[in-house]
Amino acid sequence: MKKLLLLWLMVMTISLGSRAFNAPDEGMWLPMLIERLNYVDMQKMGLKLTAEEIYSINHSSLKDAIVNFGNFCTASVVSPDGLLFTNHHCGYDAIQNHSSTEHNYLENGFWAISRDEELPNEGLTATFLVRMEDVTPQVLAAVSDTMDETERQEAVGKISDRLEEQASDSGRYDVQVKGFFNGNEYYLFVYKTYKDVRLVGAPPSSIGKFGGDTDNWMWPRHTGDFSIFRIYTAPDGSPAPYSKDNIPLKASYYLPVSIKGYTKDDFAMIWGYPGSTDRFRTSYGVDLTQFHSDPAIINLGNIFLEIMKKDMDTNPDVDIQYASIYAQLANFWKNKVGEARDLHKQHVIQEKKAIEDRFTQWVNADPARKEKYGQVLPDMEQGYSYIANNKFQETLWYLQGPLFACRMILFPIQTRGLEGILEKKNPASSDFDRFRAQADDHFRDYNEALEQKLFAAALKMIYDNVDPDKLPDIYSTVILKKYKGDFNAFAAEVFKKSIFTSKDHFLAFLDKPSLKKYNDDLGNKTTQSLYSTLIGLNAGLGAVTEKLNHAKRLFIAGLREMMTEKVFYPDANSTMRMTYGKVLDYYPADAVHYNYVTHLYGVMQKEDPNNEEFIVPQKLKDLYQAKDYGPYGDNGEMIVCFLTNNDITGGNSGSPVINGNGELIGLAFDGNWEAMSGDIEFIPALQRCINVDIRYVLFIIDKYAGAKNIINELTIR
Repeated sequence: MKKLLLLWLMVMTISLGSRAFNAPDEGMWLPMLIERLNYVDMQKMGLKLTAEEIYSINHSSLKDAIVNFGNFCTASVVSPDGLLFTNHHCGYDAIQNHSSTEHNYLENGFWAISRDEELPNEGLTATFLVRMEDVTPQVLAAVSDTMDETERQEAVGKISDRLEEQASDSGRYDVQVKGFFNGNEYYLFVYKTYKDVRLVGAPPSSIGKFGGDTDNWMWPRHTGDFSIFRIYTAPDGSPAPYSKDNIPLKASYYLPVSIKGYTKDDFAMIWGYPGSTDRFRTSYGVDLTQFHSDPAIINLGNIFLEIMKKDMDTNPDVDIQYASIYAQLANFWKNKVGEARDLHKQHVIQEKKAIEDRFTQWVNADPARKEKYGQVLPDMEQGYSYIANNKFQETLWYLQGPLFACRMILFPIQTRGLEGILEKKNPASSDFDRFRAQADDHFRDYNEALEQKLFAAALKMIYDNVDPDKLPDIYSTVILKKYKGDFNAFAAEVFKKSIFTSKDHFLAFLDKPSLKKYNDDLGNKTTQSLYSTLIGLNAGLGAVTEKLNHAKRLFIAGLREMMTEKVFYPDANSTMRMTYGKVLDYYPADAVHYNYVTHLYGVMQKEDPNNEEFIVPQKLKDLYQAKDYGPYGDNGEMIVCFLTNNDITGGNSGSPVINGNGELIGLAFDGNWEAMSGDIEFIPALQRCINVDIRYVLFIIDKYAGAKNIINELTIR
C-alpha cells in the first residue's frame, strides 16, 4: 500500500490471470456505475444517501471529498478549508523530510496550531476526480482483430491522446484514458491536481506506527495510523505551486465525522484509489508468482533490510534518513512473505485450474468459441513456462531491486540528462544548476557508509542468484576480471572515486565537468550495466509478453461471455473505486475468533519499553489511567481499530471508511495476514480491512496533542 511499491511496479513484471467475479462483499466498483450495479444492494445493507449524493458530475457529491494523495495513497477532505485526513504511513515521507535530530517529528509528532505553522511539501499533490466517461466505443472503433498487440496498442494510444487533449480544456485538467478488463473496455478520467499540500499534524511514530514491522498486516492491531494535511490554492481558487500568498482550498464537499460509533454488521463503504490487483490471473501466472517472483523478492528483502536495520539502530541520523525507504521495503517484503504462504495455503492454483477447466469445456462446446478462444490457455501455458524455465522473472527482480534499495545505484539514472549536456561543445555553468538542485535533494537522506554496504551486497546478490549468461557485463569486464569477485574491494574503489557516491564528489564534478570522466566513472558504468541488462531482458521478452497480453484479453472476454450470471468488476488500476461491506469479525483458524474492535488497553498490554516498536508515550499512559477519553470513548473504553470486510489493496491506504449516513468513521490502513493472497484471489471468509477508528484519531488530536484548532474545524456528529 505504499509509494515504493509503485516504483517497483514501473519496471515490467509479468502476471496474467483467472477469476474476478464478485463474492458477497467483493468488488472494487467504478463510481459512475454504482447506481446501475450496486445501489439497491447498498440500500438493503444500510446506505441512506441517494445515488446522486454519492456520485454526480453536475452537483457536489461524496466523490468530491476523495483525494488521490501523492499518487500513492488516498485522503479525504474533512473541512470546508481543505483539511485532509490520511494515514501516518502515507505522510511518512513528508514527516521525515521535515525531521532532524533537533526537530524529530517522526519521534515526537508535529502539530500546527495555526495556519502559519503548516509545512509545505515540494512535489506532494492532491488530485480530485472531476468526472469519468465510458469511451469504449470510440477506442475500440480504432482497432481490429487483424492487428497484433503492438499495432493495437499504438492505435489505442493515438485515439486516447486525442480524447485526452479534447477533455483537458487547454491544460486546465489532467486527463487519462485507461483500459479495463485488459483492454476490453476503456474509460476517460478528468482530474484536477493541486500542488500545494501542507503538513498540519502527525502523531509520534509510537502512536502512528505502533507495532512497527511486527504488527504490520496483523490483527489485533493498535496503530493510530493517521496524519493531517491541507490543500492550498491560488487566491482565485485554482491549483498553484507553493506560495505564501496561497489560501486554503474552499472545498465543494467534505465529510462530516461521526463519533456515534458502530456495531457488528453495520454498513461501511470505502472510497479511494486502489493500485493494482490481478484477480483474473491464471494458474500459470500464480505458479510464476508463488515459485519464482515471491521467493526472489523475499530474498531481496532479507538482504537489504538486515543491512539497513543494523546501521539505523546504531546511528540516529541514519535512522531518520532511511526510515521511510526502510518502512516501504519492509512492508512490501512482508506482503510477499504472506502472499507466497497464502497462495499455497488457500490452494489458489487449484482454484484457478477449476475455472480454467470450466472455461475449456465451455470453449470446446461450440466451434465458433473454439475458433476464437481455443488457443488462449495453451498460449498462456507456453508463455509462462518459457519465462519460468529460463528464470526471467527472478532475474528481473534481482536486477531491478537494487535500483530502489540502494540510492547510489539509482542516482546515475536520475541524472542521465547530464550526458546530453556534457556532449555540448561549451556547456555553461547554468546548464548544471538543475543537477545541483538534484544533489541537494538526493543526498539529504543519504549515508555514504550504508550505501557502500548496500552497493556491495547488491552486486554479490546478483552474482549469487542470476545465471552467468544473464549477468550484466560489468561483472566480466571489471568485477571478476580486475577485482577477482571481491565485491567489497570493488565497492570501496567505487565509493572512493565515483562522482555519484557523495555530494562533494558530485558538486566538484559539476564545477569541472568532463564527458570522459563521466563515461569512465565506475559507479556510472555499474548502474548503466545493470539498467541496460534489465531493459534488454524486458525487450527480449517482447514477443512472449505480446502473446500473453493477447491471451489475457481474450480470456477475460471469454469469462464474461461464459458467466452471464455474474456482475464483473475490473481489476484495480489506480482509478477511483468504491467498495461496500460491513463491520465484521472473523475466524482465522479452527477454534480461533477475532473480535472486530481493539482497545487502548491492548496498547498497554503490548507495551515493551525495550522494543522501539512497542514504546508507549507517557502522556498516552496518563490519559489511559485517568480514562480521560472525552466524548470519544465507548462505554468507558477507547476503541483504537476496527475491522470491515471491504475489498481494498495498495493505494487504499488513508481511504475513508464511511457509514450509511455518509459520515467518516475511520481510515483504512491495512489488510490482514490471513488473506495476503487477496490481490489475486478474494477469500470472503478471511478477507478483512483494518481501520483506525476516527474516535481514536480525534482523541489523539484533542486529548493527547491539544490541537483544538483542528477539532474546531471539523463537523462532528
